[in-house]
Amino acid sequence: MSFGETPVTLVGNLTDDPELKFTDGGAALAKFTIAVTPRSFDRTANQWKDGTTAFYRCAAWRTLAEHVAESLGKGSRVVAAGRMRQHDWTTDQGEKRSMLAVEVDDIGASVRFTTVTVNAKRSGQSGPAGGDDPWATGGTAAGGADAEPPF
Repeated sequence: MSFGETPVTLVGNLTDDPELKFTDGGAALAKFTIAVTPRSFDRTANQWKDGTTAFYRCAAWRTLAEHVAESLGKGSRVVAAGRMRQHDWTTDQGEKRSMLAVEVDDIGASVRFTTVTVNAKRSGQSGPAGGDDPWATGGTAAGGADAEPPF
């Protein structure tokens, strides 16, 4: 992680199945949303109460993206670690847009309320080779600074 990046850890549920795409260079990209709902215990009512749900757009790249798409689905409870990123782009109508999203570095199924079976894969067993990193050049998966972000 570079200096100045904003690290985040999210614990929540996927709102839909991850969407797996590939860039023109062959890099896998999984897009998904994690819903995070804080809970607190109300001692006067003697019950748990849900707070306001926040929805975080997320992206995972390369082998991680493929594993996310193969392993997780709508409703999966996950723990994700990554970096908050701002993405700027211009629409086809010339309007400037901006959004915050999480670039996920690691993600796993939460075992707090369920059990999971882990199938270990050795490095290099699946997915295209790395090297097509659109963030390294300031572009996006669609190929340019004026294209929509991959989220």
